[in-house]
Amino acid sequence: MCVLELNNVSYSYEKKSKEVLKDISFQFEKGKVYAITGKSGRGKTTLLSLLSGLASPTKGKILLDGKDISGLDHYRYRSHDIGVIFQSFNLLPKLTAIENVILSMDISGKKYNNKKKAAMELLEKVSIGEEESNRRILKLSGGQQQRVAIARALSCNPAILLADEPTGNLDSETQNDIMQIFLELAHEENCCVIIVTHSNEVAESADVVYKL
Repeated sequence: MCVLELNNVSYSYEKKSKEVLKDISFQFEKGKVYAITGKSGRGKTTLLSLLSGLASPTKGKILLDGKDISGLDHYRYRSHDIGVIFQSFNLLPKLTAIENVILSMDISGKKYNNKKKAAMELLEKVSIGEEESNRRILKLSGGQQQRVAIARALSCNPAILLADEPTGNLDSETQNDIMQIFLELAHEENCCVIIVTHSNEVAESADVVYKL
């Protein structure tokens, strides 16, 4: 079943400027990993901004469960329906790994019986143990930081996970580990994972590839 859909979406930065995206129609289902590929300048990151509600299409519609997201509360959409993972992680360096996840929980406004326990369970899901969870972000490796970023994105239990070049700064072994996490989230937990990537290896691991 389609959970997110791009319906003839176009985007330009100004009314009379060249369209960065033109008449894009993609469908995304739960339980699958999608890779969005294309050369630099083809609008991959712009497309992710549209899907995350940070920008609005010039033409066309983006539908969440059949509803146009332009009519939704975008703050609620970003804090409940989707989780976003950035290439540069965007973690708060002065906080520990678990504090970063707990802060995201606070922002989402969701209720937890034991917030610290729930945060630790998310970190364990991405192979961050108790010792690493209590380290400040800058004391963690790039691969560990990316795992924390994934745990943070999962803190609102989103149906859709958006990732912008999530393996771009990682070595090949760590890249494979991160992709395995995404595949397990999709195939075992029925999450819809959408990855913008320039990596052929990531694209080959995905269930579906859309090329811009």
